[in-house]
Amino acid sequence: MTSLRTPVEVLPVGHPTYSQSFPCEPSTAELGRELVRDVLGVWHLDGLADRAALIVTELIANASRHTPCSEIRLTVGRPSATRLRVGVVDREPTRLPILSQAADEDESGRGLLLVDAVADRWGYDLHGSGRRPWGKEVWAELRTGGGE
Repeated sequence: MTSLRTPVEVLPVGHPTYSQSFPCEPSTAELGRELVRDVLGVWHLDGLADRAALIVTELIANASRHTPCSEIRLTVGRPSATRLRVGVVDREPTRLPILSQAADEDESGRGLLLVDAVADRWGYDLHGSGRRPWGKEVWAELRTGGGE
């Protein structure tokens, strides 16, 4: 388990990123929410915890529903003093997130709509080189309100 007191990776701008691998299954969402809340507590960003936990829940649900991966990696980072980024990395680069409208009677299909509504921005990055990426990270960012 990753210690929340020790950054796993330090980004060039001096802000840490925490990450941890989990099974790619719906029950992982609870562990993801706990990790996000713990990290935000360490960074004194508790005011973002509910929104970040909702985003992580939806990203994990999408990965477990739409990819055959057995494992995902959850990341929580500070790419700058004014942004928080949460992401889910999986090894299925061909299954990209699509923002779509669910019909009123549909029981699912609103996850990315929720992410789009609560995040300041979201997207995905392919990992790997050239035409053969090994995976992707679906991420969302929230403004922290801090100064650079």
